[in-house]
Amino acid sequence: MVKKLKYVVLVLFLPIVTAGQGLSKLDLQQAYELSQKNYPVVRQKDLIRQTANITIENLQKGFLPQFTVSGQASYQSDVTSVPVSLPGITIESASKDQYRLLADVSQLIYDGGITREQKVYQQLNATVEDQKVEVELYKLKERINQLYLSILYLDEQLKQVELVKADINTGIKRVEAQVQNGVAFRSNLNMLKAELLKTDQRSIEIRSSRAGLVDALSLFVGQPLNEGLQLEKPVSTAVTIGEEIRRPELKLYSVQSKLIGQQDKLITAKNLPKASLFAQGGYGRPGLNQLKNEFDFYYIGGVRFNWSLGGLYTKKKEKELVKVNRQIVDIQKETFLLNTNAQLKQQQAEIDKLLKLVASDYEIISLRASVKEAANAQLENGVITANDYLKEVNAEDQARQLLITHQVQLLQAQINYQTISGKQ
Repeated sequence: MVKKLKYVVLVLFLPIVTAGQGLSKLDLQQAYELSQKNYPVVRQKDLIRQTANITIENLQKGFLPQFTVSGQASYQSDVTSVPVSLPGITIESASKDQYRLLADVSQLIYDGGITREQKVYQQLNATVEDQKVEVELYKLKERINQLYLSILYLDEQLKQVELVKADINTGIKRVEAQVQNGVAFRSNLNMLKAELLKTDQRSIEIRSSRAGLVDALSLFVGQPLNEGLQLEKPVSTAVTIGEEIRRPELKLYSVQSKLIGQQDKLITAKNLPKASLFAQGGYGRPGLNQLKNEFDFYYIGGVRFNWSLGGLYTKKKEKELVKVNRQIVDIQKETFLLNTNAQLKQQQAEIDKLLKLVASDYEIISLRASVKEAANAQLENGVITANDYLKEVNAEDQARQLLITHQVQLLQAQINYQTISGKQ
């Protein structure tokens, strides 16, 4: 029973421990997705949709009946009178103090299409704002690329440190045997041990830098990351020159152009005539019959027509302004494409250079490794000193470090090319 209870507790507690440790594996695409979901600006997308929906709902209410209630009490210095005196007939003049309570209801039946065009405008405006958020989220990829590849670079550096430590330990074993046999000085052994400690310090520095980068990446992805996080190395992809650019900025320019075009339709709609039905009901003194000097109910109904011609003065200039704004967007798009293509050319040149450097690095490492192996044999036979051996170990180490640097730079250039072109 006790064993079963322990098992149940362990099963219940294990998910909590695992969750607390954070992610232990991550690839670049996951980093993109998590960081975009966690980035604060993404919350604007929902607010943009809410704003557009509220505005459109208010526009739709423009076709609901509109009610107005008004009242008035007045005193005037004179009133209309009939200056005619007929036998047996008295025509009473209206009172100078007059009162009116009026209720008015109107129903829009035609607004020139302005409500419809305003709804389309709000939808396009929401799309523009939403696409601006997409542009900001896409820029986040550059930061993620930098952090991700920096961690990968340090991981490769740590592997190289372990190789150097293995070479130094091999040298230590050789020299220890020689010291014991009295054919080498202990100073040679101490030199190798000091170099091993120095290599350990290098490992400490790399691990510390890596921990800082992992913490920074954890903030962006919004997830706790294990200290021993393993990053999947992105697969190198061949670059095809002249591929179509698919950046979110291009969609932004496209919807901005549509939004400006919608402004042109709004200008046309607002200058068209409008018509509505109306009904008025009131109570006051006098009513509609001015000759009846007493309080009375009354009503009026009909069709109201309205056409404001003042907008025709500015219509032409407003349309010219729309045309200018569209040209500005076209120029911005052209400038963006020019700069983006220039960046792609630079990245392509960088990729070509690094491919040649990596190929050369392999040749250099092969030669340095053969020299080091020869030095290892010479150290064992007492032909060279520990210092001479360390020089060859460090020379190979430097060659391998250059290879690591060039490989990561090549991977970064290839990823940058994909990111710049909009295909990452």
